[in-house]
This record gives sequence, C-alpha cells and structure tokens, in this order.
Amino acid sequence: MSGQTKQLEQTFALAKERYAALGVDVDEALSRLSGVAISLHCWQGDDVGGFENTGEAIGGGLAVTGNYPGKARTPDELRADLDQALSLIPGTHRLNLHASYAETGGKRVERNELTPEYFRNWIDWAKNKRMGIDFNPTYFAHPKATSGLTLTHRDAAIRKFWIEHGIVCRRIGAAIGRALGTPCVTNVWIPDGSKDAPVDRRGPRELLVQALDAIFTEPIDSKLNRDAVECKLFGIGSESYVVGSHEFYLGYALSRKKLLCLDAGHFHPTEVISDKISSVLLWLDEILLHVSRGVRWDSDHVVTLTDELQAIAQELARGDYLGRVHAGLDYFDASINRVAAWVIGTRAMLKALLMALLEPLETLRAHEAAGDLTARLAILEEQKSLPYAAVWDYYCLTRDVPVGPAWIENVKVYELDVLSRRG
Repeated sequence: MSGQTKQLEQTFALAKERYAALGVDVDEALSRLSGVAISLHCWQGDDVGGFENTGEAIGGGLAVTGNYPGKARTPDELRADLDQALSLIPGTHRLNLHASYAETGGKRVERNELTPEYFRNWIDWAKNKRMGIDFNPTYFAHPKATSGLTLTHRDAAIRKFWIEHGIVCRRIGAAIGRALGTPCVTNVWIPDGSKDAPVDRRGPRELLVQALDAIFTEPIDSKLNRDAVECKLFGIGSESYVVGSHEFYLGYALSRKKLLCLDAGHFHPTEVISDKISSVLLWLDEILLHVSRGVRWDSDHVVTLTDELQAIAQELARGDYLGRVHAGLDYFDASINRVAAWVIGTRAMLKALLMALLEPLETLRAHEAAGDLTARLAILEEQKSLPYAAVWDYYCLTRDVPVGPAWIENVKVYELDVLSRRG
C-alpha cells in the first residue's frame, strides 16, 4: 500500500465518522452513486461536426467558439478521445450520440434513410465497454435545414423528410437498446423558430403536433427505446419565438406519455430546472435532463460545480428520483482541451450527486416537519463544510481513476502523444 493510498483511506475513515455522527451512511451513498450513469455527449469532442460531410455549417442556433488544437476528425479518433475521458471518470457511464455521427463508409446516405448498420461501430464500442447509448435525430447542419425550419416548415415535402428522419432514428434507438441490453433514450430537439416576432404563433405549433404524432405513430417497446422531447426558450436566429417552447412540450409529453427533456441552459436566466423537476415528475414517470451551464444568453458552457448544479443533484436525491431521471451532459467548448471538458463536466456532476447523497436528509426532514426552520437552515449551512472531498477522493481511488487534480497530467500526456499530432 502506497503512502498516498494509506493517507486517503485514513482520511476517508475520519470522514465516515463525521457523517455517521449526523446519521449519514457513507457506504450507502457511495453505493447509490456507483449506480448512476451520466450520458456523455459525443459532440463535445469534435465541435458538433459529425461525419456526414454535408458541407453545411452547424446552424440551427448552434455555434462553437474556440480553435483549440486536436479535435477529433474521424469516428476512431472520437472514440479514442472518449476512451481517454472515461478512464478519468469514476463509474460506468453512457454515450449520447447524434444521428450525424453515422459511419457510412464515405457513401452519401440521406438522414431519412439511416439504419442501425451505420452505427454498428458505435454499438460494438459501447458493448465492449459495457455501457449504454442514447440517441438524437439531427435537425440541423443539412441543406433542408438552412432556413432554420424542419418539422414546422411550410413545404410539406421538407416536413415529410424530417418526419421520416425522426422515424428512422427511433428505430435506430430501438436497435441500440436491443443490442446493448439497456433502453436507449432518443431525444427530439428541433431549432425551429423566428428571429423576430411572428404574426402566426399558432400555425407552426399545430404543424409540430402533427409531425411529432407521425414520428411517434410506430409503437416501440419502452424496454428498447424511450422517446423524449426537448424545449428551448430561444436560440441564435430564434430569439423572439421558438415553436417547441417549454409549455408546448410539457403539454405534449403529458398527453403523449413521452419523457420531457429539461436542459439547464434552455430557460430564462432567472429560471432554474432544479425547481421544475419535482413538479414535472408528479405527472410524468420519467424525464431526461441535459445538464449544461448557461452564461447570460449562451446555454452550453462546460458544467462546473455551481449552486444550480448542486440544487439539481439535491432534488434528485431528496426526491428519490435517481431511478426516474436520465441525466446527460450537453455543452461544447473548443477554447480548451476537449477531453478535459468532458472530464471536468462529468466529475462535477458526480461530485454534486455525492454531496446530495451525503446530506443528513432524515434529520433535515424531521426539523422541517416540526417547523424548526432555524435548525434546518443551520444544518444545511454546517454540512457545507463537511469533508465530502475525502469521500470523493476515496471513491475515485476505489474506482481506479486519478484522485484530485492528478487526472490533468493524464490529459496533458494524451495531448502531447495524440492530440498534438492531428495537425
């Protein structure tokens, strides 16, 4: 046993005693954390480029800033980068994959003609790692999406194309779920909206209902695929009006029994999704979270251990929602090392969950039920200085990943040996 390992174990033992004095079972908290799978978004590794080579810019209200060297140029490079990131994150997680990351062998395959075979390499990679995959239709970066409209386009032929894309993506999701033995969450997000205030807000939303109903007509076993729909307040080019607003998709998810996707960066800056989780889960069996970090009007910064991230984790733990919430990351930053961006965000999410699972929840509930709000607030503040970091370090140690900032050196070595050679 190394000196560092012995020190970490001793520190962990002392932390367990501190938490036990408050009635917290640290081993149970770690056991629950080990069962959480975060869905890492593939598009962080290549700046939302995909591998279709359509010649179209990202579009759809999406923009990536920065030109840090070493972005993935091929599927194999992207998988290698994901391997590196996953080796630095404790636990077994998932991949969140967009349809535009199909591997077609250089052949042009239209999005409404995609089949599971074009994702076989991704499925085999995930199977070898014993992890699941989630999926997304890609309603941007395509000649038929240059107007910023897809499922609500006035041209019926263009709407039909995008409806067909949604249909084949659900089938791909089901094939992924069948192959990997864990349900694939297939999430529908479209960029449709208007830069300036439209006269007709009703018409596009009626078209969207019809299009979504057509996409979801085919029954698919929920053991293979779960359907989700994602809202947004505004985007670049859709500042005044987004067809798929929160109210629209909340009603759609409730009436059609779909998962609602709440993205932390898709609401007004004064809104937080931590306050929405318990309300939505009164009416829906499950939801999808896209964990991001909004900065002013931008929605997709690398996740850090903010107050809101901790509040999201607290809601999941306090409401006993971990079994009903699918958590994925959604951001893209090309101004820093892309592998590090995955590691920073995922480790932050897991730290937030661990902190929430280490709360003396029964004590807090008892004080709240008794009306002793003074004690409740005092304990909530005192627990902020409890040694959760010692528990986190021990968790990393036992999951054979670097402890503390040691992982940064691994990324630097990978950058020198691999990323810097990409030109």
